[in-house]
Amino acid sequence: MTETFSSPLPARIRALAPTMSRSMQRVAEVVAEDPAGCAQLTVTELAERTGTSEATVVRTVRELGYTGYRAFRLALAGYAGQQQATDSPSVTADIAVDDPLTDVVAKLATDERQTLADTAAGLDVAQLEAAVTALAGSRRVDIYGIGASALAGQDLAQKLLRIGLIAHAHTDTHLAVTTAVQLGPTDVAVAITHSGATGEVIESLRIAARRGATTVAVTSRPGSPVTHHADLVLATTAPRESELRPAAMSSRTSQHFVVDCLFTGVAQRTHDRAAPALAASYEALVHRRVRPESH
Repeated sequence: MTETFSSPLPARIRALAPTMSRSMQRVAEVVAEDPAGCAQLTVTELAERTGTSEATVVRTVRELGYTGYRAFRLALAGYAGQQQATDSPSVTADIAVDDPLTDVVAKLATDERQTLADTAAGLDVAQLEAAVTALAGSRRVDIYGIGASALAGQDLAQKLLRIGLIAHAHTDTHLAVTTAVQLGPTDVAVAITHSGATGEVIESLRIAARRGATTVAVTSRPGSPVTHHADLVLATTAPRESELRPAAMSSRTSQHFVVDCLFTGVAQRTHDRAAPALAASYEALVHRRVRPESH
């Protein structure tokens, strides 16, 4: 049976590359840059092209989820064919210092679309379903995130609050730890960390897990330290980093997409109470808006 990519190849490689050795990363990068050409190469030829060994190529193939090189080549050829059939002329997402703003807008739009597509393709729907179920039935939700990830955490908290759930987004690491010890089996703790290695966020999730709460990690690094304390893992896309657009900025697109998926699922599950709560919050905001002065 032919194996296929569960998510687009570039996104898969970006997610796994940080856990690979440098030589394995070279193989992955070359394959991502030229899938059609690499699909024609034997394992020996790919090793020569990447300046590595046959053993390194085989290890890389297995790390990417394939049982052998033959299955990898077949899937790679299929991916290259799909890419050729659907690709249209587009601009690269790499932004140069002297790019005109029209190009900057086009490149950012291309990157945002690809990030959303990659995240959707790589999201484990069974894990998402379980997270939605836990959130919908929770007594309380605590969310941990620092820096750019804190923005996604705050977004999730305010969305859940608007449909009547008790939710708190913690950016103060001391407060996060002291409140984590108050959680129990009917509560949910969500850690949002692009790297999966933010110590303060991991510590809060570890405590929540020890207290019996359902723990959810939203990260672009499968197998990273934060996932060791997570019952459920929701994968975001590891973004392409450039000089003018650091990873912290582009990673938010993927995180906010996952947040929207969680919120929408919970709103569906709790529709009887969510709909009136949303209507009430909307009505409260409408009355606070400044009306135009009449002349």
